[in-house]
Amino acid sequence: MSGSWFQIQLLEPDTYVISEWSHWEQTHCYLLLGRERALLIDTGLGVASLRPAVEDLTGLPVTAVLSHAHWDHIGSLGEFDRRLAHALEAPWLSGSFPLSPRAVKSNLLRESCPFPPGFDPEHYTVYQGGVTGTIADGQVFDLGGRTVTALYTPGHSPGHLCYWEDTRGALYSGDLLYRGKLDLFYPTTDPAAFLTSVERVAALPLRAIRPGHFNLDVPPELELARDVLLAAQSLKAQGRLHHGAGIFDFQGFSIHL
Repeated sequence: MSGSWFQIQLLEPDTYVISEWSHWEQTHCYLLLGRERALLIDTGLGVASLRPAVEDLTGLPVTAVLSHAHWDHIGSLGEFDRRLAHALEAPWLSGSFPLSPRAVKSNLLRESCPFPPGFDPEHYTVYQGGVTGTIADGQVFDLGGRTVTALYTPGHSPGHLCYWEDTRGALYSGDLLYRGKLDLFYPTTDPAAFLTSVERVAALPLRAIRPGHFNLDVPPELELARDVLLAAQSLKAQGRLHHGAGIFDFQGFSIHL
């Protein structure tokens, strides 16, 4: 399925990925359907309205949850009645966003792309409408016949969360794990916490990693978590797991410190 901006792929009979492939960030949102409710993990860039795409896929009540509150994951959050994020990043969504509007716009326009009709980058703003609740480590979302658990995995951001379906071995990894450049150089990142978080998810019985960006094909899934863990452990052993250390390339990913 596709539209003028979003590309929608059915991963399982009750699971969709909604992607923004045209933009250099190549962000992914995930819509998980239960019998009674739906969970939307992340809400994209906000250059096109996400809610109509979601409503085309389900009539269930939707809870929108964030992996983290960076600009490229929160764009359409305000379109949903139930909006949740980790408490450490909730202030970023109500007046305390850590990047200036100029910095966000620079990121948005870093590479040219065919924005959807009617979108004007000059009027692009970061969502600042707040949340309706917060998410704690271990919180379980019962969708009706399907449960998803929030895992607190800081490092890329102070309140980063992954979402775990133990019955399927599926990890919705946000910006903790993906094939590409893993960014740990921002002032709000914490390389030591990142290592601890990767240790946590690498210990899970992973059968699928569903990343927040870039290539959706992450085979074999456990090896990515293991390889990122080994890379971060190696950098720590070398005394390089800190801000300003540089960019380090590994097989299938890099780490920017």
